[in-house]
Amino acid sequence: MNIIENIEQEQVAKLTEGKNIPDFKAGDTLKVHTKVKEGDRERIQIYEGVCIARKNDGLNSSFTVRKISFGEGVERVFPLYSPNVAKIEVTRVGKVRRAKLYFLRALRGRSARIADDLSAQNKKNAD
Repeated sequence: MNIIENIEQEQVAKLTEGKNIPDFKAGDTLKVHTKVKEGDRERIQIYEGVCIARKNDGLNSSFTVRKISFGEGVERVFPLYSPNVAKIEVTRVGKVRRAKLYFLRALRGRSARIADDLSAQNKKNAD
């Protein structure tokens, strides 16, 4: 078991060499810069939404981002250490009391908003 964990840690270190992965949790609004390949060209597309779930599982870690696109809720699961994820930006820090925010799927409009966690933003700005 220990050998597998060591190999996994080496792979995580190799994949995060040039990247800066910020600390974020469920409830935070994120901008995920993803690499999109179209034919022989490659570009970066930004996917912005609320992180509703985070799965910490070593190399298999992932997070789910939900946004409203043309009145329809769209969710996308991103592997945390994927080479297709170029950058992750935290735009707002949300104040939530749950680890998984699946209840947001049933809410619409104003009731689906998440309050800002001003204490976390002030701490982040002080650093």
